[in-house]
Amino acid sequence: MTVLASAWPAVIAVLVVAAGGKVRDVPGFAAAIGAYRVLPARLTRAAAVAVLSAEAAAAVLLAVPATRRWGALFAAALFAAFLAAMASVLRRGMRIDCGCFGSARRPAPVGAASVARTALLLLLAVMAAIAGPAPFSPVQPVLAAVFLGAVAAVPRPRPGVPEPEASPPAGPRPGTPFALDAEIGAPAVFALISPACGLCRTMLPVFAEAAARRRVVLVSAADEPDVRRHLDEHGVAHLPLVIDPAVYDANGIPWPPYAVVTDAAGTVLAAGGADTPAGFHALLRWADAAAARPVR
Repeated sequence: MTVLASAWPAVIAVLVVAAGGKVRDVPGFAAAIGAYRVLPARLTRAAAVAVLSAEAAAAVLLAVPATRRWGALFAAALFAAFLAAMASVLRRGMRIDCGCFGSARRPAPVGAASVARTALLLLLAVMAAIAGPAPFSPVQPVLAAVFLGAVAAVPRPRPGVPEPEASPPAGPRPGTPFALDAEIGAPAVFALISPACGLCRTMLPVFAEAAARRRVVLVSAADEPDVRRHLDEHGVAHLPLVIDPAVYDANGIPWPPYAVVTDAAGTVLAAGGADTPAGFHALLRWADAAAARPVR
């Protein structure tokens, strides 16, 4: 029972850290929720506030012995919902920022690591629920620290290292036209972004750097004022921007950031997820190789 009763301080610590990271950038967290594409865009801000409130409430309930079991059950329900959302993302072949700990500054794509970490937290919450308001023991803080160490030990993807499977399961295919509701000269690199997406924020300087050698056009489905403000904040407002609400559905694009490289005829040379510098540069190399092939 002592082992089970040592889980609640670890769950509280994780909830406090997660809520603290998210509350510093609520719009960014709302954008991370929107990237899951399970809620309408108009509900993402309310969902972000609801998740923050739920995490804070669960932490408070866990801290009080009389309500500890209810707090643990509340936390377990939250972690189970997070797992379900991640499973939905993986099933659809999407690659997005999980937003787990307010990760706008340290993007963490949904994947095996985030799933394992969340499953471990669910296990800890269940342990705390089983133990309930057990008496305090000096061993509890020690075991709680061990549990926290196990959560932290789940490896995060190293930045700049591309996924083994770089090609997405959907999106425009090489040799097909890129559907865009704008007259844009070609060739071009179209970088699809979302206004406050954490991974998009990380990639904006990479897109701007590529614009020194290629024509880079930013594309967003969001309203122009929101996107312009976002680009101004990151010093890339000089890049051309196209607003096309239908661009994702018209081209079967599953997530931002995403890049499409076209030739002079507007035909796709290469397309794929652009959530790391290495992946984006690999995409440009594929496009160059395709453009250099002789036409038969």
